[in-house]
Amino acid sequence: MKPVIGVLALQGDVPEHLRALEAAGGRPVPARRPEELGQIDGLVIPGGESTTLWRLSVAFEVLEPLRKLIASGLPAFGSCAGMIMLADRLADGVEGQQTYGGIDMTVRRNAFGRQVDSFERDITLTGLDRTDRTDRGAGSLRAVFIRAPWVEQVGPGVTILGTDQGTGRIVAVRQGQLLATAFHPELTPDRRIHQLFIDLVKDNT
Repeated sequence: MKPVIGVLALQGDVPEHLRALEAAGGRPVPARRPEELGQIDGLVIPGGESTTLWRLSVAFEVLEPLRKLIASGLPAFGSCAGMIMLADRLADGVEGQQTYGGIDMTVRRNAFGRQVDSFERDITLTGLDRTDRTDRGAGSLRAVFIRAPWVEQVGPGVTILGTDQGTGRIVAVRQGQLLATAFHPELTPDRRIHQLFIDLVKDNT
């Protein structure tokens, strides 16, 4: 059975993630209601704008349910704004800004610059070329950064999967069943990040 992967359909690159997950071997569904979130095996939090995601999460009454689901072990993958939403701490959040949390890290919003500063770069990530359940190799990946955050600090339980070669900043992390990237893997034809997340979901079921 293909795992059911919800894509949080509040804002951002929802169709792109749905297509990428299907190509990677998952069964993706859009999800934005508490009852829909209770029927999935894993969740993708797409890029967009983190303060908008926070406010829409409150409006659709999913902020607290998602916090509880993630804390109780629901696998989740956040890209760009999704990385911000999975952070336990923000370096420069707006007043009162809240996240779902789950990853012991401090993230800085829009750290790489504004929309006009978007760029692409080849980066090296560990964990892309899976050989078995415990041994993961390294791989090169073309990454798209759009108003991207970076990770300023991680706790001892967080594994750094990738750094930006231009700045040395952390751009991909994993903590248990949670995965986050500062870039947008859904905007390239390379499906290895989504395949990695589907593997994490399968390992959790």
